[in-house]
Amino acid sequence: MRINQEIQSEKFENEFQKSLVNLIFTYSWANQNIKALLAPYDITQQQFNVLRILRGQYPQPCKIKLVKSRILDKMSDVSRIVERLLQKQLLVKAENIRDKRATNILISEKGLALLTKLDMEVDFSKFIRPNITETEAKQLNELLDKFRG
Repeated sequence: MRINQEIQSEKFENEFQKSLVNLIFTYSWANQNIKALLAPYDITQQQFNVLRILRGQYPQPCKIKLVKSRILDKMSDVSRIVERLLQKQLLVKAENIRDKRATNILISEKGLALLTKLDMEVDFSKFIRPNITETEAKQLNELLDKFRG
């Protein structure tokens, strides 16, 4: 469905404004789809993102500062997300030998197992793949990269 139909508006100042509205609308649509895919696993998108960052660092622990620099949603409260993941036993705290004031975190075996399960059971591209070809996806990635300059 076209963005005009989705938001029930034909009035845009220009194609650039329409593109931005379309991008924001599509971001929200994608978030809702991803949220629905993760719901059965009792994990949020931000928690999933943090776990994937930590799996990439594994077996090395890392500081929260590193996670903050790599998280997709820059507005996320990473400290709060880490606390929730610690409560769920998906992370563990590790001692920082160099800096006693800093806290290192490490993905736990339970966290690794959850990501392995998600890797096998969840196809995050399933709501995109029916609508665009791989060539179009590549073109979209190039346009989005260009958009951000």
